[in-house]
Amino acid sequence: MIPTRHIVIQDQQLRKLNEDVWSNQFVNGILISNGKRVPIKVRYRGGHTREYAKKSYEIVCKGKTYHLNAEYDDPSMIRNALSFRFFQRIGVPSPQTKHFELILNGEGLGVYLEIEAVDKNFFRQRRISAQSLFYAVDDDANFELFHPETKRNKRTMFEGYEQIIGLSTEKKELSAFISKINKLSGKPLAQYLQSHLDIDNYLRWLAGAVFTGNFDGFDQNYAIYRHKPSKLYRIIPWDYEGTWGRNCYGKVCGSNLVRLKGYNGLTNKLMSFKSVRLRYKQILTSILRSSFTRKQIAPMIEQLHGTIAPYILYDHNRKWPYSEFRGEPELIMNYIKERREIIKKEMEKL
Repeated sequence: MIPTRHIVIQDQQLRKLNEDVWSNQFVNGILISNGKRVPIKVRYRGGHTREYAKKSYEIVCKGKTYHLNAEYDDPSMIRNALSFRFFQRIGVPSPQTKHFELILNGEGLGVYLEIEAVDKNFFRQRRISAQSLFYAVDDDANFELFHPETKRNKRTMFEGYEQIIGLSTEKKELSAFISKINKLSGKPLAQYLQSHLDIDNYLRWLAGAVFTGNFDGFDQNYAIYRHKPSKLYRIIPWDYEGTWGRNCYGKVCGSNLVRLKGYNGLTNKLMSFKSVRLRYKQILTSILRSSFTRKQIAPMIEQLHGTIAPYILYDHNRKWPYSEFRGEPELIMNYIKERREIIKKEMEKL
């Protein structure tokens, strides 16, 4: 069984919401869940997905933010949920997820995935003390001095980021960090990275993006925060719909789409040190042995896929036919088999 959530939005507020799907303005609504009525704020969310027939929403309820994802491009509807569970297994804090049925003003919109927001509540739940938090909102968040496509120098090192938590000085701190890693090399760079970056967390996050095959996960679709006690930067994954053998539009892609070192300036700097490459290799080896196996991941796939299967059958707002949904566990399992072999081969050259 998956829960049902009812959202009620008055006509005037609904018209306001639909005037501009690209607006980030919230409207008022009511959430009915477990027989309780709670006032909420609602808006559309996402990038290209805002123009889809089945839209995603962001709601604020009792001070907490939730993302209600239509997962429109993912025929399995489990890739985000599976990825975040995998990240949790390999020691990287990541959002909790829950599938549910959404009803808006009495109309059934089908199966959705609720994703926990990465914000103050996220850190409070995990007893993590964060003094700053930034979202990497586009591919300018590549830890380099220039734009990835135009190759022109950025006006500021903060391009590609949005600040969520922290004083305004934290924005300067992050900009200085990106600038410094690009200007230093050798021993001064090694010392600077050790005193400013949680390298173990970074390498585990990198491994997670590499194993799941998230091509967009290295220079955007992550959150970076500064851990208050250690003053080190750490990373949290975000938006893992284009993974496990499909890209962000749902197209089947090869298991070799993503290279072992990913694609950003910070990884390039880190991998210039033999000690870091050795540590990364240890992490990859450990994950291959304990977490990224068909035996370990199959029960997660079966549980997630099996739970929503009866509801997907009657979800007529979806882009994909039910037959495609049914074949997804096999596609993902095949991806795992192929990806393991590719990673083992690439590790020999690390």
